[in-house]
Amino acid sequence: MRDWNPNKKGAVAELAIQLAARRAGIGVYLPSVEHTRADMLFEIEDRLLRVQVKWGRLERRGEVLVVHLSGSRCTPRGYVRSTYSQTEIDLVGVYSGELDRCFLLPVGLCAGRHAVQLRLTPTRNNQRACINLADYFDFDGAVAQLARAPEWHSGGRGFESPQLHSSEEGSDPTIVGSELFGKQVGYWMQRAACGEQITVTFRGRPRVRLVPINPPLLQAA
Repeated sequence: MRDWNPNKKGAVAELAIQLAARRAGIGVYLPSVEHTRADMLFEIEDRLLRVQVKWGRLERRGEVLVVHLSGSRCTPRGYVRSTYSQTEIDLVGVYSGELDRCFLLPVGLCAGRHAVQLRLTPTRNNQRACINLADYFDFDGAVAQLARAPEWHSGGRGFESPQLHSSEEGSDPTIVGSELFGKQVGYWMQRAACGEQITVTFRGRPRVRLVPINPPLLQAA
């Protein structure tokens, strides 16, 4: 696979994502022409979702899967490289040839970015905030989350991610003591930034509530 050119890797990745989708019972539709922003459409229940497919490359001794997101499209001025936006795609399907494994990323995690890293192993310093663990975006699990929560693809959250899974509207806030909060400020800020309600207590009494300045946008089903 090291000798494969980008076109061959792209073709193999698309076939792998199609196969994973069909095994999951998803209808797959392909464009009739090349160089469109979406490589295929997924039919999940009553929705059609635009999917861009990328090849994931192993780095750091197999600890990290790097997904390059920059796309290339033909314009009257020639080929232009650009990132993807939430108005162009809904999901990014990722295939790792080395792992023979598929992942499905929400556009909220990928929009405007040139690359995303999925961590295959825990960090050595046990960092959890701002880490995208690959298991949270496993293809079958992500498909199940899409069926349960139509807005998942716009929020940038892992389907079972404890640090990036926002609370449902109206649910009870997550409560954390001030001592633990002080030791993991970045972790709790990341959870709050993704929409989770975090209440910080001092000696058992609520003192501070964390809310995001810009709440995650949820798209209608």
